[in-house]
Formats: sequence, structure tokens, C-alpha cells
Amino acid sequence: MSEDIKKTEDETEEVVETEAPEVVEEVDEVATLQAKITELSEQVNVLKNEYAKAYADTENTRKRLQADFDSRTKFMMKNFALELLPVLDSCERALAQATTDEAYRKGVEMIYGQLQNALSKEGITEIDALNQPFDGNWHQALMTEAKEDVEPGIVIEVLQKGYRIKDRLLRAAMVKVSE
Repeated sequence: MSEDIKKTEDETEEVVETEAPEVVEEVDEVATLQAKITELSEQVNVLKNEYAKAYADTENTRKRLQADFDSRTKFMMKNFALELLPVLDSCERALAQATTDEAYRKGVEMIYGQLQNALSKEGITEIDALNQPFDGNWHQALMTEAKEDVEPGIVIEVLQKGYRIKDRLLRAAMVKVSE
């Protein structure tokens, strides 16, 4: 029996000796794979950060270009509107004159109405100045006049209408103010 035990011990040693290099190889392979996983995870994180930065840069560029486009469009409309305001003023003066030619009057009224509609579609509106407190942001005082029944600082006459484009001043209203 001792021979059997010795034989079994020898076989066990042989098995351990033959399996030991395989286990070491597997441990080395696992360590190599874990190192590779760590390296790839770091690369993924770096790429995610680069993607996030590139995406943010793209969004910022898009927003800047949109704001620039909106600003240029608004500025172009402002210049065009400033060119049209004297035409609108001329129509108002023509309508203020007495005439016996009704066809002429109707034609000027139609042109005036179409101009007003076109301007209002672009956000250009008249500044309401008459009987309002003087506001240097919207009005330009050309004259002052003492009036008994009006408190000081009130617009008593509009000499030239003022206009705004959306929330900004296009042309200040030229006014006479009470003293």
C-alpha cells in the first residue's frame, strides 16, 4: 500500500507540476486583459471628453452664428425702415392737404396703409407721444411752451412722428413739451 500512496503522491505532483504553468499563464493572461480593459476604458473616457468639448464648441458656434444672422437681419431691416420713414411722412403730409381729387386722395391713402402694414409686420410701430410725459429715450424736445391747463413735462405737440423697431428706438419723436 505504501507503494500505492507513493504512486498517488507522484501522480499528484506531476498533475500539480503540469497544471502550475497553465495557471500561471492564465493569471498572466487575466492580468494582461485587465490592463488592456483599463487602458481601453481610459481611452473611452478621453474620447468622451473630446466629443463633449467638440459638441459644446459646435453648439456655441451655431448659437453665435444664429445671433449674428438675427442681428444682421434686424440691422438690414432698420436701415431699410429708416429709408421708408420719409416716404411715410410725405404720405401723411399729402393726406393732410385739402384736395378735390378723390381718386388722388384714395391712391395716397392706399399707399400709406400698405406702407404702415408692411412696417408693422416687421415690428416697426409708431411711438405714442402726444399727451404723454416727455421721455428722453423716445422723444426729442425741439421746443417748449407754457400752457396753463397742462402740467409741465407733457408732450403737447408732435412735430415728427417717432418709430420703434420691436423694443428699440428707430427714430425719436420730435416734440413740443409744456413748461
